[in-house]
Amino acid sequence: MVVRLMIVVAILSWSAGAAAASPFVHLGTYDSGANGGAEIAAYHAGTKQLYVNNTRAGSVDVIAITDPSAPRKVASIAIGAGGPTSVAVHGDWVAVAVQAETSDAPGEVRFFAPDGTALGTATIGIAPDMLTFTPDGSKVVVANEGERGDMVDPIGGVSIVDVSKGPAAATVTTLDFSAFDEGAARHGELEPSVRIYTPGASVAQDVEPEYVAISPDGERAWVTLQENNALAVLDLETPRIVDVIGLGFKDHGVEGHGLDASDRDGRINIQPWPVRGMYQPDAIVAFVHDGEPYVVTANEGDSRQADDDEPGFKEEARVRDLDLETPLLDELKDKKKLGRLKVTRTLGDTDGDGKYEALYSFGARSISVWRGDGSLVWDSGEQLARAVERANPDCFNCNGAPDERDTRSDDKGIEPEGLALGLVGERRFVFVGLERVGGVAAFDIGDPTAPELAHYESQRRGDRSPEGLLFLPAATSPNGKAMLVLACELSGTVSLWDVSGLARSRG
Repeated sequence: MVVRLMIVVAILSWSAGAAAASPFVHLGTYDSGANGGAEIAAYHAGTKQLYVNNTRAGSVDVIAITDPSAPRKVASIAIGAGGPTSVAVHGDWVAVAVQAETSDAPGEVRFFAPDGTALGTATIGIAPDMLTFTPDGSKVVVANEGERGDMVDPIGGVSIVDVSKGPAAATVTTLDFSAFDEGAARHGELEPSVRIYTPGASVAQDVEPEYVAISPDGERAWVTLQENNALAVLDLETPRIVDVIGLGFKDHGVEGHGLDASDRDGRINIQPWPVRGMYQPDAIVAFVHDGEPYVVTANEGDSRQADDDEPGFKEEARVRDLDLETPLLDELKDKKKLGRLKVTRTLGDTDGDGKYEALYSFGARSISVWRGDGSLVWDSGEQLARAVERANPDCFNCNGAPDERDTRSDDKGIEPEGLALGLVGERRFVFVGLERVGGVAAFDIGDPTAPELAHYESQRRGDRSPEGLLFLPAATSPNGKAMLVLACELSGTVSLWDVSGLARSRG
């Protein structure tokens, strides 16, 4: 009897341990030692090296990960000027987006060999924010944010750098949105939910491209226009802007799509509220399922604040400071309800009488799947917030540290920001980094209409603010297993994770 009991206990203990085992296994971390020391990472399979943009030092750091348990810096590529904002690798080319020193001057794409040898430079649009290669490596597509500052409001756009004849012979086509300006040929195509709202700005000035995803065939690109709550669809062959798609608004009043709206209620309180969320995506990835294109967005949210150019304009307001119209009630102004929630002043006063009939908050605190035409397929609702609540309640909606719990509930909550897409075994996953909390979630998107949250990994190793996520497939990773790389802005760290266990994990 005793032996039998021992066997049962052993089996139960093994089962509990197996159930608790995480499909994310931490391998190693490189620490730059500086805030801003790591933002975006790209991988060169031939040398098993990461190329990481270090905005603090104005360089691209080369990190050897031959031994994933001990990543180490082996070289640095000096960039200077306005600094590197993004990096991408294809074959033996390393492409770096470089801002100018002033906010009204064109940026550059600089090309390097893996050993840091300069291969060529291409002049692009203003304030490049992100770049990526097409799958065949023939083009580099750059989102030029054109963010306003220094008393100027430059034009945003997208640069397409043709490197089919090599970086030294690169040619550039830069597309802007001036055809959508008021009075121009395509102005009537803009949907009402495309937010063009900065005082005195044309459409071309107001549009600020943020991130690019490219179709597997390399023919189409989707560009997030974050502040504008929109996507631009590009034909890369022509090239031309095919469409600008307004993403509409998320209803946080629907069960399962609620939010914690207060940082002063002393508790986790996720529930439906009469608020609409602007999706305002940051990162975007693209894939094809059953012959149909889809994109996934990380709905971080962002706002514009006053600067010297616009002293009378301030987009953000707290609900308590607005004059609310029925059916909104003044009791919602309570700081433990909606009173401290940050919303935009530019939407909600539908009849222009100074009273707000609706409230629009920044970001949707979720990820979404969209068809290639911009129609919504699925949204994660409040799943990410619930995952943090279960795994790390002491840092729920925090700013990266437990003593800051709940401090982001009135703002953008968990702030989904970075995305990566990859196959683990035969299963397709999208990974999402939560900027403030520092956690990472993995969704199985084998069925784009019904993704499943497979795992949430709560980061407690000093990684803060994962800005860039990079998936390394087993075929090219340094250890022969599927890996996830996190480049974390605030902590300046680069962490490597073995995620091969997701092939077996089921929620």
